[in-house]
Amino acid sequence: MKIEDKKSLAWIGDAILALYARKWILKQSSIQAKERASVFQSMTTNEFLSHWGEPTQVESRIGKIFEEDGFEKAMHYIEANLLPIVIKRQKQKKQPGRYQRKKPTG
Repeated sequence: MKIEDKKSLAWIGDAILALYARKWILKQSSIQAKERASVFQSMTTNEFLSHWGEPTQVESRIGKIFEEDGFEKAMHYIEANLLPIVIKRQKQKKQPGRYQRKKPTG
């Protein structure tokens, strides 16, 4: 695959991932409105995507699924492959007694 084709598919895959993330976040009653942007960012950053490989490649895979198999298959791919890590991270953040560095006040 040519680099231009990979980048084009990644651009589409990025949009599909963003739509999935927003839809999923809005369905979560445990995510307050003020937290949405931060959760969205954590679901779509290159750091997050690097768990599955080079971020452009991951987005390109999503774009290719969308182009070849349609919107529903692309959304299912994200749900089956990326969402479990998002859920795991959300649960870890909400564990009682978990140490989190706090910003100094004053």
